[in-house]
Amino acid sequence: MSLDLTTPALLFPAITLLLLAYTNRFLTIAGLIRNLHSRYTEKPDSLIYGQIINLRKRVNLIKSMQVHGVFSLFLCVMCMFLLYAGYTTAGSFIFGAALLFLLWSLAISIFELHISVQALNIQLSDIENKPPPVA
Repeated sequence: MSLDLTTPALLFPAITLLLLAYTNRFLTIAGLIRNLHSRYTEKPDSLIYGQIINLRKRVNLIKSMQVHGVFSLFLCVMCMFLLYAGYTTAGSFIFGAALLFLLWSLAISIFELHISVQALNIQLSDIENKPPPVA
């Protein structure tokens, strides 16, 4: 396989958009945690506590997603530098590592999404167990 300078550069927009999406997830969850924390300190509730525990797991997963994504971007830049300097074999290995870190970041994202859907299903099951309001 021939690897030139433009190949790792193709990942820049994808990784940047991915990191932006991860950051938006993080900020949304941080807002939820702050809101639930204030509600819990006013009136402790086991449902709110469970949600906070779930959100803590998700925040840690998002942090890991971001770290792996940033490291993938770092390795892409390193690969470009190595290719520019004429070290094509080393650049190829670094590019492969960048792809692996990106794959790992995406895999963690799928796991975090699964946890998010589970939390929503628990929340919805609470509503489903109650009779509908009479109109």
